[in-house]
Amino acid sequence: MVEFILGGARSGKSRFAEQRATQSEQAGSQVIYVATAASTLPNGEADAEMLKRILKHQQDRPAHWQTVETPVHLAQTLTAYNHPDSCILVDCLTLWTLNLLENDCLQTEQAGLLEILPRFRGTLILVSNEIGLGVVPLGEFTRRFVDELGRLHQQVAELSDRVTFMAAGLPMTLKAPA
Repeated sequence: MVEFILGGARSGKSRFAEQRATQSEQAGSQVIYVATAASTLPNGEADAEMLKRILKHQQDRPAHWQTVETPVHLAQTLTAYNHPDSCILVDCLTLWTLNLLENDCLQTEQAGLLEILPRFRGTLILVSNEIGLGVVPLGEFTRRFVDELGRLHQQVAELSDRVTFMAAGLPMTLKAPA
C-alpha cells in the first residue's frame, strides 16, 4: 500500500502521516521513519534553523520508531526496508527533491523511487509539500525546483493507492483504493 500525503506548509500533513503510521503499527507493522532533511547547508555549514525543525519533528514522533536519515538515496533505503510487515514514513519528498537538485542526481534518484513504488510490499507513506499553488517563483533554480517537484507529484500520485491533500489540518481524499 502506497499512500501519498501532500499539502501546504503547516497544513497538518506530517501529523496526519504519523497518525496513519500509528494505525499501521497497531495492525502489527514496524514503523521506520525516513527523514530526508539535511542539517547542513550545501557549503557544509550547519543550518541552525533546519536543525531546530528536525529536533521538533523528532520530539513529535514516538521515540521507539526507527529513524533512517536519507537525504539523497531514497530508493536504496526503501529497498533495504521493503518488507510486508514494515510501515515506512518518508518525510518529505520536497526536501529530498531539493537535495537531489543540489547534488545533481535528480533523474537517477527519482527514477529509482518511481521504480520501487509498484513493487513495495509493506505500507509506504510519502509526505510532500504542494508548492505549485502560488505565484510563479523568481529565479531559474526555484522555477526548476517547482517544476520538478510538480512532475514528481503527478507520477507518485499515479502510482499511489491512496492520495490525501491536507488543508487547515483537514484531510481531503483525492484517490482511494478501489
